[in-house]
Amino acid sequence: MPIKSVTTAVRSAAEVWSLAWPTVITMMSYTAMQFIDSVMVAQLGPVELAAQGNAGVWTWTAIAFLVGAITLVNTFVAQSVGAGETAAVARYAWAGIWLAVGSWLVILLPIGFLALPRAFALMDHPPAMQKMEVEYAQILMAGGCVTLIGKAVSNFFFGIGRPKIVTLSAIVGNIVNLVLNYVFIFGDQGLPLHGLPGIPGVSPMGVPGSALATVIGTAVECLIPFSVFLGPKMARAYGTRLMWRPSRAAIKDLIRVGWPASLQFGNEMFCWSVFMTVIVGTFGTAHLAAGWIVLRYMHLSFMPAIGFSIATATLVGRSIGAKQPELAARYARTAVWMSVLYMAGWGVLMVIFREPMVRLFTNTTELGAASAENVAEIASRIMICAAVFQAFDAVGIIYTGALRGAGDTLWPGVIVVTLSWVIIVGGGAWVVHAYPELGSLGPWIGSTLYIIAIGIAMAWRFERGPWRTHQLVRHASAA
Repeated sequence: MPIKSVTTAVRSAAEVWSLAWPTVITMMSYTAMQFIDSVMVAQLGPVELAAQGNAGVWTWTAIAFLVGAITLVNTFVAQSVGAGETAAVARYAWAGIWLAVGSWLVILLPIGFLALPRAFALMDHPPAMQKMEVEYAQILMAGGCVTLIGKAVSNFFFGIGRPKIVTLSAIVGNIVNLVLNYVFIFGDQGLPLHGLPGIPGVSPMGVPGSALATVIGTAVECLIPFSVFLGPKMARAYGTRLMWRPSRAAIKDLIRVGWPASLQFGNEMFCWSVFMTVIVGTFGTAHLAAGWIVLRYMHLSFMPAIGFSIATATLVGRSIGAKQPELAARYARTAVWMSVLYMAGWGVLMVIFREPMVRLFTNTTELGAASAENVAEIASRIMICAAVFQAFDAVGIIYTGALRGAGDTLWPGVIVVTLSWVIIVGGGAWVVHAYPELGSLGPWIGSTLYIIAIGIAMAWRFERGPWRTHQLVRHASAA
């Protein structure tokens, strides 16, 4: 390889990493919050772990349908910065904030308090599990406003290339969540089996306590960057205090370009929710608990890639705004190989250390030896599936972010909707019917094929697609 090419590759990797590492830490922080929640709830037993997982995935499904459009704040802000249109930056940030507030009032609250209780009842889970699922979900939905506003503000900082404040807020929010998890879940009982004392005067809340801690931690994550957003530095640079009034045009832009991303994120989460709670749930609590254990490790593996994807969307958007599509392509390809190396390493770990990894969740006396062994055995088999698709998942995640940064959202949305229903839901249900002897491993094999297909499809679209001609904002010189 010529020296010039090597130098260019190293420079691109350094630029991607300089923007990506705070975002990677942020994504790992979010994942750590979920992982810690699950480890703590697992101390209560497999029913509680399954209830938290079921309620969490359905809650996030509803939120995901809204997050897709709100993440386009990053794209519009980045392209505005690249085009030199700084006046549009704060307008799109506030459009995301107002879209978040309106969506919470009109969509999330009715779903949380009217639709989800009925949905959990239809799943025919044990009554005790249903009660915990409803309580956990309603607390998260009530706090959904700070989740959505936090996404809008975070994507503003990603778009202007200042992700460190988001990283700091995520770390602080995680510390708050960790402390409050222990306080609310275990209360004055504590964890005597592990030598940990209780908190005098606090009644243990169990699974709902985990949800309350998550909401408070998320509120902290939202308030820190929001205070900086309204601070004097951002006000001078982008007019963040002056542009607070809702801009109908900016909100329409987010919805117009973002609805395919919302459909993509929300539909994929919906299919995964059906996959876990209905298809995998067919085989009972042990299979549900095993599936949620593997998903927690999957989150640890792919969330840093999500961080790279966000950084890629910013760099691609900025390059498109500056009319430099080849630079955008170089950033995307660099992020792909960096993420593939990381996630392939996780795949190796999942194969070699799968048994001790899953036993972190099953080594509790509340489970009982036979039940713990059953859950661990199921989870160990599923972990092999997760290891197989790691590299393909990295490819799909990064190229999806690159396409989103260019404003190419419709085609990826259509592909994800189609493949998720055909393979995850349809294929999963067929395997359960045709090969019931495989247990929940059968549907998981189908989900492996889905992630491989998505990776190939997104790589093809980026390398062959028309994204190079997309430009959502006018260049300053043209204006």
